[in-house]
Amino acid sequence: MIMSERLSDELIDEIRASADIVDVISEYVQLKKKGRNYFGLCPFHGENTPSFSVAPDKQIFHCFGCGAGGNVFSFLMDIDGLSFIEAVQKIAERTGKDIPALSVQTDHASPKTEKEKQLFDLHELLNKFYHHLLVNTKEGQKAYLYLENRGISKDAIDTFQIGYAPGSWDFVKNYLEKKGFSHSIIEESGIIVKSTQGDRTFDRFRNRIMFPIHDHSGNTVAFSGRVMETDGNEPKFLNSPETPIFKKGNIFYNFHRARPEIRKKDACILFEGYADVISAFHAGIKHGIATMGTSLSDEHIKILKRNVSTAVLCFDSDDAGVEATYRAGRLLEANGITVLAASIPNQLDPDEFIRQYGGERFQTEVVDRSQTFMSFKLSYLRRGKNLMNEGERLLYIEEVLKEISKQSSAIEKDHYLRQLANEFSLSLEALKEQEKQYSIQQDKSLRKQQKVMPQQISTFSKKEKKLAPAYVTAEKMLLSHMLQNDQLVWEIQKLLQNQTFNIDEHQAIFTYLAAYYEEGNSPDVSQFLDFIKDQSIKRLVTEISLIQIQEELTEPELNDYIMQVLKQKKLLMIKEKEREEREAESSKDYVKAARIAMEILQLRKTL
Repeated sequence: MIMSERLSDELIDEIRASADIVDVISEYVQLKKKGRNYFGLCPFHGENTPSFSVAPDKQIFHCFGCGAGGNVFSFLMDIDGLSFIEAVQKIAERTGKDIPALSVQTDHASPKTEKEKQLFDLHELLNKFYHHLLVNTKEGQKAYLYLENRGISKDAIDTFQIGYAPGSWDFVKNYLEKKGFSHSIIEESGIIVKSTQGDRTFDRFRNRIMFPIHDHSGNTVAFSGRVMETDGNEPKFLNSPETPIFKKGNIFYNFHRARPEIRKKDACILFEGYADVISAFHAGIKHGIATMGTSLSDEHIKILKRNVSTAVLCFDSDDAGVEATYRAGRLLEANGITVLAASIPNQLDPDEFIRQYGGERFQTEVVDRSQTFMSFKLSYLRRGKNLMNEGERLLYIEEVLKEISKQSSAIEKDHYLRQLANEFSLSLEALKEQEKQYSIQQDKSLRKQQKVMPQQISTFSKKEKKLAPAYVTAEKMLLSHMLQNDQLVWEIQKLLQNQTFNIDEHQAIFTYLAAYYEEGNSPDVSQFLDFIKDQSIKRLVTEISLIQIQEELTEPELNDYIMQVLKQKKLLMIKEKEREEREAESSKDYVKAARIAMEILQLRKTL
C-alpha cells in the first residue's frame, strides 16, 4: 500500500482497539447474547436460523453458514464495500480518533470501481447543489414557501437535505460538465435524458422539489423529484432510474438515519412516502423508513429480518393503502417478522395527520394503537362482503379459519376462535375441528413443498454432520492454541520435526503466525487478521479462533495432536510406497518390490 502519509501499524491497532465490534455490527445485524458470544442472522447470505457469531473477547465475527469472518475492519469492508483505509477512517471518525489526511493509492483496487466512485461524487455534489438552490437562491424561493406551507420546517429541510431543481432544460447538465464530469457519466447517472428525436439530451428533473436518496451507508445515490403544481400530464413524483450504485429494491428511504433507533427499539415503522417519514422524524418518531415507491422486494425482507423483530405498517387509509398493507404484511409474516398494522382516522395519510394533530397524538392514537396483523386480516376479509347474506357469511368464516390455522401460537388460535364463535353464535368445538382440518392440510402442503425443493436444504449443515478426520481436528486444535500462545509456535515447530501440516491452508496459517510473532506481536486474533492478506485464510482463522479450548494445553494433549498430524504423513507415505511397490511388480523387478515392502512394514510399525 502506497500513500502520501502512511498510517502506522500502531495507530491502526489503536483505532481497531477503540471500537467494540459488537456495537458496530449491531448497527447492521440484530444480535442476541448466547453464552459468551452474540448471534444473529448473517448479513452476507440468506438464512432463517442465526449462524452469524460475534466474539467480543476476541473482537471478531464468523458465520458458520457461509464462512464469512474477520475483525471490525473486515466487516465494514465486506458490508459497505469499503477499502481497508476507508474502513479504518470510518472507525476513527466513529470513535473520535484523529488520523492524518491521506492520499491513498493501493496495490489492490478498491471495492468501488472508478465509475462507481464518479457516480457517488456526482450525486454528492448535486445533492449539495440542489439544497443550495432551495435555501439560498431566488429561484428556489417558491419551492421553499411550498414546503413551509406543507409544514416542513427549516430544520427538516436541512436534516433531509431537501433541494430544488430549476426549470431549465440543461442547467444541471452544464453545471456538472463544468465540474469535470464526462457526458457519459452524467448520462449513466440518469440525471439527463436522451431526447426521442435525435441525440439531444436534457435535464431529467426540472422545476421540482428534490429528495436525495441515500444508500444504507449514507451515500447519496439517487433523487426523487416532486412537482409543486401538476396539470396531469406529468407524474407527481419522478425518480432516478436504476444505476450501478442505485437499485431501488435494495434500499429503504431514511434507513441510514433511522438505523440507530431501529436497533434500539428492535422495530421499524414502514411508511409509503418520503413526506410521511420526514414529518414523523421531526415529530420525534425516528425509526420510520419507506420503500422507493415499490412493493417489498426479497432484499428488503432480508434487511428487515437482520434488523428488527417487529414492523409497524403505517400506510395511507385509502383502498390502495389497505391493499398494500395486506400484501406487505403477508410477506413479512411469512418471513418470521411480527407485523402490526396502524390505522389512521378520517382517511388521512400519516403526513396529514401529523400536520393537523401533531406528533404526540400520532404516537398515542396511531402507532400505540396498532393492531395485530391477524386483527387487520379479520377487517380486511370483511371488505366487500354482506355478512347478512348466509353464503357470504360462511365464506368469511371459512377464510378466517384458514388464517387462524396459520397462527403458531395456541393461545392466539383460541382467542380468535372464541371471538368468531361469539360474533356468529357458533359452536366453539365445531370451529376448532374445522380449524384443525385446515392445519393438517397446511402441514401436508408444507411437507410436499419441502420434498419438491431439496436444493434449499443447506449444504453447510450437511457438511457439519460429517465428522472431520482426526488429523484435521488435531491441526485446528494446535492452531487454536497457537493463536492464544506465541511460545507454542516454536515448540510445535520443533515437535513436528520440520514436517508441515497436512492441510495447505493450515500450513499457511502456521507460517503467517510464525512471521507475526517474529515481528514481536502479542497474541491478538483481531490484530493478526490485519496481518493476513488472503481473504480465504482470514475466514479460516476466525473459524478456528472460535473453537472452544482449555486455557492451557497439557503435554499429553499436545503429544496426541502432534502424533495425529505425523501419523497422517506416514499414512500418505505408505500409500505412495504401495504405489511404487505395484509399479515394481508390474515391471517384474521383484527385488525392488521386496525392498519397498520391507519399508512399508517398518513404517506401519511406527504408527
